[in-house]
Amino acid sequence: MEINQHNNRLNERIVKNLAIRFSDYIEKVLILTIVLGILVFIFYPVISVISTSFIKEGKFTLEEYTTLFSSNNIDLIKNSIYIATLSSIIAIIVSTIIATYVVFVSNKLSKFINHVLILTMISPPFVGSLAFILLFGRRGIITHDLLGLSTNPYGWQGIVLMQSIGEISFASIMIVGILKNIDNRLISASRDLGASSLETIKRVILPLATPGILATLFIIFTKNLSDFGTPIIIGGNFNVLATEAYLTAIGRANLPKAAAMSVILIIPAIIAFYFYRKSMKKIGSLSGGTKSSTSKHIDFNISKYVKLILGIITWSFIVIILIQYITIFISAISNRASGNLTFTLDYMKAFKLTNLDSFIRSIKYSLVAGFLASLIGILLSYYVERRTIYGMRFIEFISSLPYIIPGTFFGIGYVLAFNKTPLLLTGTVAIVVLNCTFRQISVGSKAASALFPNIDKQIEKAATDLGAPKLMIVKDIIIPLLKPAFLSSFINTFTSTMTTVGAIIFLISPGANVATVEMFNVIKNGNYGLGSVIACFIIIITFTVNILAIKILDN
Repeated sequence: MEINQHNNRLNERIVKNLAIRFSDYIEKVLILTIVLGILVFIFYPVISVISTSFIKEGKFTLEEYTTLFSSNNIDLIKNSIYIATLSSIIAIIVSTIIATYVVFVSNKLSKFINHVLILTMISPPFVGSLAFILLFGRRGIITHDLLGLSTNPYGWQGIVLMQSIGEISFASIMIVGILKNIDNRLISASRDLGASSLETIKRVILPLATPGILATLFIIFTKNLSDFGTPIIIGGNFNVLATEAYLTAIGRANLPKAAAMSVILIIPAIIAFYFYRKSMKKIGSLSGGTKSSTSKHIDFNISKYVKLILGIITWSFIVIILIQYITIFISAISNRASGNLTFTLDYMKAFKLTNLDSFIRSIKYSLVAGFLASLIGILLSYYVERRTIYGMRFIEFISSLPYIIPGTFFGIGYVLAFNKTPLLLTGTVAIVVLNCTFRQISVGSKAASALFPNIDKQIEKAATDLGAPKLMIVKDIIIPLLKPAFLSSFINTFTSTMTTVGAIIFLISPGANVATVEMFNVIKNGNYGLGSVIACFIIIITFTVNILAIKILDN
């Protein structure tokens, strides 16, 4: 009897050890899969773009760059930097004013302003451009119907205006967070020492917020630099490098030249990213590890004239945004072809017949990409922050590259990298989903990294002491504790995939369009009514998923 019990215990121990070894083996395969995935689907496409721009017929050459820097093409580079710089500066100035109003002046209406700002964050691209054409185009509601004018709205001014308006919401939300994280004790000390509200803003708040404001400026500069849709829709004859890269790749199928243009685009983007990181480090040094009491609303007793100026600028922007969305909605259910505004459901019917498949496709892609990007992101963060596996910091840096490089660069990179065996993916669903997934991994990774300081390491140590395999610790402890990071990343990735155009427009196959590309094509062809319907449905779907995910996150 004792021998049998001893044998049973021995067998149990052997089985347990085998289970642990098998679990550890599976985890090693998981780590290897994450590393290879990031190297293949992020690093390899980047290298493919750079190498293609320098190699022609198997030989190293600078021919494409020589052509790009010729007198005929140098204007494209100048135009791109000029437009991106001007629109970014305008956006950051207006955003700083709005953020100041939200944090230090408006208290009761701050939530409403924030909701309007967030609404623009979940909207598809080109909504502003579409509304601009409907209101101020040659047959625009304001210019033609109300004022009787026949103006030409197309040109660089329209691009600057639309890019500025398009980025103000994002920049305002960023700067609101920056201002709320300023230590209130410093502000109170300034006021107690007799400084006026304006002096406190000038000498305390702005110096502390400047690194964050600059970091936001560099982000929106990179986004504006890589924007090709707005110039195509309302740029007229004014061309920029991102638009030319798109036309060269899609219209002329000249991938080496498009690759060279994308490399040129990435240079100012990398410079901007360098200054962004520098600004973020300065934020850390200025904060000194202190945390502000953000729940307390600070009343500066700002003079009524300053409040009036801040309020006029803020509410003017809010009104502009609301007019945009009202215009889009009205355009979706009305027709002005006869000169009068008449109710119609023709655009809805046209949408149902031709565009429903693209919406179903977009939702599927967004759900899959949201789940995969969030899961990979939090696992990557765990192996970097807690397991400190050698080389994972480099892999984490590689995962952040899609946030540095323009969307056109990443899209062209996938075309060049995966158009031949053994990784022949062009024309498949997989290439679109993989592009959207690996473009957003960094979001999940950063969200999880922010939560790890709040998770006690002793929990993992206790599980290890009790004999739990490493994979079980990840599955049963780490992932459940990182649910907030997972959901935040899922919301971001779902929204980005539903509203993106930049990279995936190069990857979708004929007959397999997604909603945003469908919207881009119909607007480009002048079918503004159908474009408005598509925009409305994208907003409704994205908003609904965001609300559901936020409710789950709150619970």
